[in-house]
Amino acid sequence: MTTLRKKIYMTAGYNTVSLGTGRKEFHPKKSRPGIEHYLKEAGEGTIKKLGGAEKIDESVVGNFMAPRYNKQGHLGAFAPMISPTLQYKPGLSVEAACASGGMSLMTGIKSILAETADTVLSLGVEVQNSVKAVYGADILAGAGWFQERKDGHAHFFPGQFSDRAGAYFKKFGREKTRKAYARWYKNAIENARLCETAQEYHNSHPDPESLALTTEPNPKAFTDHLTAFDSSKVSDGASAIAIMSEEGLKKHNIPFSLAVEVVGYGHAVEDLTQKPKDLTKLETMQNAVQKALEMANITKDDLGTVEIHDCFTSAAIMGIEAIGLAPHGKGIDFVLDGHTARDGKVPFNTTGGLIGWGHPTGATGVHMAVTIWEQLTGNAGDAQINIDPKRPYGMSVNMGGDDKTVMVIIYKNAAS
Repeated sequence: MTTLRKKIYMTAGYNTVSLGTGRKEFHPKKSRPGIEHYLKEAGEGTIKKLGGAEKIDESVVGNFMAPRYNKQGHLGAFAPMISPTLQYKPGLSVEAACASGGMSLMTGIKSILAETADTVLSLGVEVQNSVKAVYGADILAGAGWFQERKDGHAHFFPGQFSDRAGAYFKKFGREKTRKAYARWYKNAIENARLCETAQEYHNSHPDPESLALTTEPNPKAFTDHLTAFDSSKVSDGASAIAIMSEEGLKKHNIPFSLAVEVVGYGHAVEDLTQKPKDLTKLETMQNAVQKALEMANITKDDLGTVEIHDCFTSAAIMGIEAIGLAPHGKGIDFVLDGHTARDGKVPFNTTGGLIGWGHPTGATGVHMAVTIWEQLTGNAGDAQINIDPKRPYGMSVNMGGDDKTVMVIIYKNAAS
């Protein structure tokens, strides 16, 4: 079993607003902030909590498709724009499709392990509302095997997870599965309403669960088996967090009570050119989860909260099963029994997840880490949940493409 050779911490998380349809300030015909705005806001937010950038050793930006969405590459060199103190310090950008934010975190973790840095500024960013949805679908198809694009659904990735939903319906029953999807949507919206930066923060529908359940999939408008309520939205936003050694915490005078310790991680990839062996399972996710649990020397029963990559409700249900919290085909019962609600056995996506908070693709993995950091240090504000002392660990699960790259990180409060 691989173990961490030194202690790693995260602190000083910051999220911008996840901007897109659903936010009152969003208007598709009005000018909106560019990618540089989001990088600067998120980076400055974390730097302010650190008391300055002088002791930051390097920075890393997770991003998926800025060269196509924004005609902008070379994102690592934006660091000195965030703070002049970062001038001439190492900075780079990384990409792993929808897991680009998780890759940013992993890159920072490995710099700490390699002892080339004591403090790494990890950022994730995506600005996607720069193109119409039909063009965005084509861009997002690059997270999969693009040679399949011409034979795929017009909404390429919703189509892939719709196919997974259809296979799950056939194997475990459509009616009950759609009820679980609707309950997941309800939980996402209710959690997002407690987080001011969430894309669905302003959502005031009186019965989101009924709305999702009574809206039938329409393949002429979207996909065969999923509706818009089963899908994360197009989002603009950024998140940042500081990754540190114990020496880094000391340099910034950060107490352990304001930090989380990374106790395990798992990183797994699967052949991008191959179709899933079983449409009803996320096998790459399962592999990465097991690696993380083994490194942390805990079991799934020690998890007190989870941030799962619910790009679609179908991914959420299969993700619960990939973690091992429910047997194959029983993830729907786990949700319907209330176990994933904010007052359930294992609260999931406490600020809304990808469906509720938003999915600015390259930022999502970092946003997950920020949410876990907020919860485990008691800094989640209105979104705060009670962490069971018998289940003190948090887990983030960031997935790129259709279960092709997965980064899983396990955290605990550094003072515990």
